[in-house]
Amino acid sequence: MQTLTRDTDSITIDAPPDIVFGLVSDIDQMARISAELVSCRWLDGATGPAVGARFEAVNQLPGHRPWKNRPVIAAYDPPRMFATSRTEPFAGTVVWTYEIQSVGNLTQLTESHNVVKPVSRLGWLIIERGFGGRDRAGNLRAGIQETLRAIKAAAESTTAAAGT
Repeated sequence: MQTLTRDTDSITIDAPPDIVFGLVSDIDQMARISAELVSCRWLDGATGPAVGARFEAVNQLPGHRPWKNRPVIAAYDPPRMFATSRTEPFAGTVVWTYEIQSVGNLTQLTESHNVVKPVSRLGWLIIERGFGGRDRAGNLRAGIQETLRAIKAAAESTTAAAGT
């Protein structure tokens, strides 16, 4: 049986913090940027990010079937922090956090996940056999790195286009 606890990685971006924050807190943009996230839609009448707002996310590993989950915005502190918490039956609770810091003329973006409630044995069986999660920690690690690179490219492209 696998275990997940916490993982984190950072990247330096040549863009202002508000541009970076705008990307990570926009669920539609993240569905285009994220390594696993395929689509998102707001739930319960929400139209944008705010603490307590919920959305449906569809995730998928390459070559496997997609799955849905319903995160809630756990932190919304522009332009410093954005976090979501996802709790699903058998799959535990995972908090995803994006922390943004100015470093001179650059921005440091840190993405992390923290397992608050572990995945159950039945959850691991479902994840491993049904959704391609035989190395879930490795998938998540690779996903963090790929997503950070994609956010960097999008933020730097937006900044270059704006001429800032």
